[in-house]
Amino acid sequence: MPAPHGPRRRARITFSDSAAKQLDSITSEAELHALDRALVVVSVDPDAGELLPGDSTGPRLRQYVDDVERVRLVYWVTAIKTVVVVAFLEV
Repeated sequence: MPAPHGPRRRARITFSDSAAKQLDSITSEAELHALDRALVVVSVDPDAGELLPGDSTGPRLRQYVDDVERVRLVYWVTAIKTVVVVAFLEV
């Protein structure tokens, strides 16, 4: 039986300028693959990461850490959860 609301759409991933520069500096195929896997996780479930402490004056930052792949993403999610903006990445 199909899901009542159809398949769940993935959130679109975008990068801040600083995260885009970090992405440009990655040259290892293994690191790119590990990063891609982490990005898929947060695009499918934007709430996968833990909320970071902060106040309500800016976007609520989240952190997703994959200890196996050794990837860390700091990101925020738009109000309607359709876009995930990656502010910082570490591979």
